Amino acid sequence: MKEDYYEILGLSKNATTAEIKKAYRKKAIEFHPDKNPGDSKAEEMFKKAAEAYEVLSNEDKRARYDRFGHQAFENGGFGGGGGGMNMDDIFSQFGDIFGGAFGGGGGFSGFGGGFGGQRRAKGSNLRIRVALTLEEIANGTEKKIKVKRKVQAPGTTYKTCSTCNGTGQVTRVTNTILGRMQTATPCTTCGGSGQMINNRPADADAQGLVVNEETVAIKIPAGVVEGMQLKVSGKGNEAPGNGVPGDLLVAIEEKEHPVLQREGDNLHYDLYISLSEAVLGTSREIDTVSGKVRIKIDEGVQSGKILRLRGKGIPNINGYGKGDLLVHVNVWTPKTLNKEQKDFFERMANDEHFQPKPEKSDKSFFEKVKDMFT
Repeated sequence: MKEDYYEILGLSKNATTAEIKKAYRKKAIEFHPDKNPGDSKAEEMFKKAAEAYEVLSNEDKRARYDRFGHQAFENGGFGGGGGGMNMDDIFSQFGDIFGGAFGGGGGFSGFGGGFGGQRRAKGSNLRIRVALTLEEIANGTEKKIKVKRKVQAPGTTYKTCSTCNGTGQVTRVTNTILGRMQTATPCTTCGGSGQMINNRPADADAQGLVVNEETVAIKIPAGVVEGMQLKVSGKGNEAPGNGVPGDLLVAIEEKEHPVLQREGDNLHYDLYISLSEAVLGTSREIDTVSGKVRIKIDEGVQSGKILRLRGKGIPNINGYGKGDLLVHVNVWTPKTLNKEQKDFFERMANDEHFQPKPEKSDKSFFEKVKDMFT
């Protein structure tokens, strides 16, 4: 099981943005590869801290993590132990967090040192929306979506950047009253990729990329909610040269169901029965997200009665079982009657069996609502 992001950074769940940033900086400096050369455990902790900060420093991602835990970022999201982030990702995204540490001005000797020799450019992310039925949300599904993404054009070749000699950065050394300070900044000639176009096909853009339509399979876990965002790593736009592809970000939408309404993991169903069915009892077939089921309505049922079908709701995305299906019984009062029917009810108006006699078991509307949420 993955470690809790708050625990990785040594924070409480009500930590402020400033506290999150301070805790990450402390952890990152402690386990930075320049301070721990060849230490695989330190490198692993460095990645974990970066992964935790990437989520907790983003208001939207933090809210989804607080609600759904690690499952909010499954389906191609961060892997276990920071597996979804490499050193280039971390340095390029969070380099400014260190200020003047490790080289000054945000530069890192790790960029051109023990982790690849150059800073790899990353392609831009793509965003799509996927609309799901309640049945698909309840059972999980796989969607095959056509996506237009930029890819390297066939025949495109690159050469080493002459300005940075392939490192992707330009290093400057300045003398200060504190001594010599080394500053590393991305190369403006190649954009930090370390490579330049050598041969570009006629249909390619300035970076040697063309737009290509591709079918992407997206696995969607059961229990997702409206507004949740999934990530499919590497299915965004490609980067020029030997860069890292961007990601495909998938926003979830819920389609309106014809008879069911969702509330968290629970579902609600309004069942209307006739007055005679309420008096005599009946059975009805109703829709659920796993098919139709038949339920029994006892004789003498009162309007407002709530029948709970346990486990017939939506699976909890964190694996805490399934919600319930709550059937709300509504007794339909006829609006128009013929003379014979009116005569019958007039005779019954003062009949003792037709007089309201609520018992303790016949709870009020507010008591039923209270029971529903406890």
